[in-house]
Amino acid sequence: MFKLIATDMDGTFLRDDMTYDRDLFATLHEKMQAQGIQWVVASGNQYFQLTSFFEAFPDTIYVAENGAYIRDANKVYALSSFENGAIQPILTKLTSIPDLKILVCGQSSAYALKTTDAAHIATARQYYKQLRLVDTFDNLDDRILKFAISCPPEKTAAIVAEMRQLLVGLGEPTSSGHGDIDIIQPGMNKAAGLATLGRHLNIQLADMCAFGDGGNDLEMLREVGLGVAMANATPAVLAVADTTTKSNQEQGVLQFMHHLLSEPRSLVGRSH
Repeated sequence: MFKLIATDMDGTFLRDDMTYDRDLFATLHEKMQAQGIQWVVASGNQYFQLTSFFEAFPDTIYVAENGAYIRDANKVYALSSFENGAIQPILTKLTSIPDLKILVCGQSSAYALKTTDAAHIATARQYYKQLRLVDTFDNLDDRILKFAISCPPEKTAAIVAEMRQLLVGLGEPTSSGHGDIDIIQPGMNKAAGLATLGRHLNIQLADMCAFGDGGNDLEMLREVGLGVAMANATPAVLAVADTTTKSNQEQGVLQFMHHLLSEPRSLVGRSH
């Protein structure tokens, strides 16, 4: 039986309108508590945004910002930030690429330039509950966890490839497609975040089940005991997952969890 269940949010746990079946989840959450299973949200999103979905479930642990910020309501388990000396070189290289909109994401807030168009800021505020507009990214008084990039969707793959060349040794681009790219710290991803959390909780990756759909879920699904891809997942994610579930629109995570928690011996993870 698994000791921890982790899920990505956008395109995975949440429907496209950013809702989920709260009544069904409440029932499943009760079963997790009864069975001693830890509930974890593993997302590229901001901690402050993620907590808004689980205010009724304060035991939730968040592996936020693609593993860089791990905490619950009362305790910070781990915080990994870019070295100050890497931030300006990364920004210099990013601004050399046309058509990018850049957010700098810190522990306390995300930051956007005041010159960023209003429509993009409005969209960003759906995912970054703490978002400040600044004149410049110079000398931000925060610990920087990642850079969130938006680009024309049709150019995503090409821009990711370009960033891999430009940012060697500084940061690693990861993308779920559709014009969204995160620049994360080298070696930092959701699998690394879950491994760190597991050391705190005395839970091995092999004893975890995780759900995902996009490029920033690849390592997580590959490393946990049972990696579950959504029906709407990218081909790369489907290729590494142990099994699949229904789409996010059909609440595939909750459907799979219902089966897993009701018949725990019917689903087993990969041996490590």
